[in-house]
Amino acid sequence: MARIKIFADSTSDLTPQWVQQYDIGIIPLYVVFGEESLKDGAEIKPEQLYERVSRDGALPKTAAPSPADFMAAFQPYIEQGDDILYISLSSELSSTYQNALIASSEFPEARISVVDSLNLSSGIGLMVMKAAHAAEQGQNLAQITELIEAMKPTVRTEFVIDTLEYLYKGGRCSGMQNLIGSLLKIRPVIRVTDGKMTPAYKVRGKREKALEQMLQNTLSDKERIDRDLLIVVHTMAEEDAIALKQTLQEQTGARVELTTAGCVICSHCGPKTIGIIYNTTF
Repeated sequence: MARIKIFADSTSDLTPQWVQQYDIGIIPLYVVFGEESLKDGAEIKPEQLYERVSRDGALPKTAAPSPADFMAAFQPYIEQGDDILYISLSSELSSTYQNALIASSEFPEARISVVDSLNLSSGIGLMVMKAAHAAEQGQNLAQITELIEAMKPTVRTEFVIDTLEYLYKGGRCSGMQNLIGSLLKIRPVIRVTDGKMTPAYKVRGKREKALEQMLQNTLSDKERIDRDLLIVVHTMAEEDAIALKQTLQEQTGARVELTTAGCVICSHCGPKTIGIIYNTTF
C-alpha cells in the first residue's frame, strides 16, 4: 500500500513539532505588502507583520498559492510512489482549494485527494492531526479522505478578537464602528460557520469577560468534545492561552495543546486574538 503524504497550507497553524513528527508538507500562502510578496511563515513571521502594520498603518493583502506552487510541492512525492492528501483553507475564504484542485488534475487519477476543510487556522490543524493518526494506523487514502470529509461539520472554531483595528483596516467594519467599539471596549467573537467567518456575538467590557464567555461556550459542549485533541490558538496572547489550556484540561479531561496563528490569520484578526477549536463526537 502506498505511503500517505499529508499536506496542509500555512493557515493550518500546526506546531513545528507536529509538522516534523508527522512529516506534514506545508504550502505557504502569500503576504503582500505593495510590490513585495512574502511566503507566510517562511519569509515573514507575525511579529514582523505587526511591526510593519504599526509602522506603515496599512494591512497587507493575502494571496493563495498558485497551481504551479502546488504542482511543485506534489510532484516529488507522486514520483516516489506516495499518495497525497491535501487539506485546504476554506474555499469560502480563498482560492487556495481551487488552485490545489487544478494542480491535482495534472497528476494520475486517484493519487491526490484534495479536501476543502471549510475551516481555517487550527480548525484545519485538527483535521490534519486526525488524518496523520489515521495514516499512522495504516488507513489508505480513500479511508482517510472519508474520515476527514465526515469530520468537517463537527469541528467547532471560535475566536475572541481583542481589537477592531485590524477589522477596520481590512474594510470589515466602519470607522464609526471601530471608534465606538474602542470607546466601549467591545470585543467581537467570530465563529466559522459553513466555511465563513461570521460574527457570533459581542462582549462589552474587560477582555477576561470575553474569554470567560468563550470558555463557557466550550464547556457547555463538554460531553460531546472529542478528547483526543482540543486546540487553543493565539497570537501574542500566550499567558491567556496557557490559562485557558489549564482550565480546559481540568474541566474536560481532553488533551489540550497550544498553537500560534500565522501571518494570514494575524493580518485579518490582529494581535491578542485567541481561539478554542475542538471536534464533537456526536
